[in-house]
Amino acid sequence: MKNSDPNWFLRARLKTRQLLLLIALDDERNIHRAANELNMTQPAASKQLKDLEDMLGVTLFDRLPRGMRPTIYGEAMIRHSRMALTSLSKAHEDIVALKSGLSGQVDVGVILSPGMSLLPAAIARVKEHSPMLRIGVEVESSNILLARLLRGDLDFLVARILDEEVSHNLHYEELSDEPICAVARVGHPLHAHKNLTLKDIVDDPWIMAPKGSILRSRVDLMFRKSGLTPPANVVDTTAILTITSLLQQTDFLYAMPTEVARYYSQARLMDLLPIELPCKMDGFGIITRREHLLSPGATILQQAIRDVAKTIY
Repeated sequence: MKNSDPNWFLRARLKTRQLLLLIALDDERNIHRAANELNMTQPAASKQLKDLEDMLGVTLFDRLPRGMRPTIYGEAMIRHSRMALTSLSKAHEDIVALKSGLSGQVDVGVILSPGMSLLPAAIARVKEHSPMLRIGVEVESSNILLARLLRGDLDFLVARILDEEVSHNLHYEELSDEPICAVARVGHPLHAHKNLTLKDIVDDPWIMAPKGSILRSRVDLMFRKSGLTPPANVVDTTAILTITSLLQQTDFLYAMPTEVARYYSQARLMDLLPIELPCKMDGFGIITRREHLLSPGATILQQAIRDVAKTIY
């Protein structure tokens, strides 16, 4: 048996009973008590342990005058045995949930733009078939969501990976990039302007994302690339209620993700200006932790997100 062989346990026919014995021995540190715990005879338990040690070619437990103690090899096998049995237990829970009509809890994090259109449509699809599945949604910036994902608070994200340092722990599946548009109140004089350019709107009052944010940096860079100084008459905020209220009451302009703007435009809270901005945010997508097994509910919600994304983007 080669140490690098990933399928050694298949040929060795490793038994679940042996994994349970390792855990019982770790808990009891005595083969007689471990055997009783598993309703086995002591000779049967001793034979199973010896068979496992012979198979691996190492000693898993040191035999002491009063009990047993795991070796470094034993500690490694015990750790992985616990993980394997926990995974099998979760598999059983998943099957029970599927048989009874999908239930359980899925917690997903999402940035604003896909949180306005993509995720609600995907949730609606899932709920048609799995009404008992509980879905928790957290809308935040990508960096905050990534921290919560890595802590295990969220099952997966629809967001961006901003920090290359954490990307090796994550799997990223891009769904779309995010174009930016300019908006103003319904009836704003600029809506009637033909051939609108950046030069026509740079001196207008603007609502902007705060300095240091990705959106603000992209918008400022857009003006500079056109040879213009970014707007000076600015209100800095990301509070959408303040933004929509200010837009309705004033002639301020605002740059925002096009998908979000369309939602508010349909509600007649604002309108898109007739100008195509040479500006967009980085792509966003589904982000999961590597080596993390998703529940059936999370898997189904992810697939619904993929399906809806194909119709939107």
